[in-house]
Amino acid sequence: MHITLLTMGKTDIRWVAEGLEMYSSRLVHYVPFSVKELPELKGAGSLSHEQIKAKEGEALLKALKPADTVVLLDERGEQFSSLEFAARVGKYLQAGRDLVFIVGGAYGFSPAVYSRADSSVSLSRMTCSHQLVRTVFAEQLYRAFTILRGEPYHNE
Repeated sequence: MHITLLTMGKTDIRWVAEGLEMYSSRLVHYVPFSVKELPELKGAGSLSHEQIKAKEGEALLKALKPADTVVLLDERGEQFSSLEFAARVGKYLQAGRDLVFIVGGAYGFSPAVYSRADSSVSLSRMTCSHQLVRTVFAEQLYRAFTILRGEPYHNE
């Protein structure tokens, strides 16, 4: 099983990239983990928000394999406590399929991406920048693995 964080575009915020790298390096001790950043759209300034979502959606869907379990990181997704999220990650691990968590672009996901998703997770009822959510998610995934292993990171 491999876990991928799939994102639209690279982050241009240094501390976000550093935080993502820190948690990514910790995660590989538990599971094969990688971050795949798709290139930003060229000429997006002349497109409507819906056109941008559709084109980004095409790129995201091309990056997926048919057998992947796909989880969208979406503000309208299911909300979990850290313990509940760890339990969900544990279920994904038991299934043994590659797992792809997707961070969309600034305008969210196209209907085609929502259709392909197996589930969606909200990290907060508040909206986070699509760049910042990378680091927040990586920390929560790391926390989930420490909970599953009974390691002293999470305090409950």
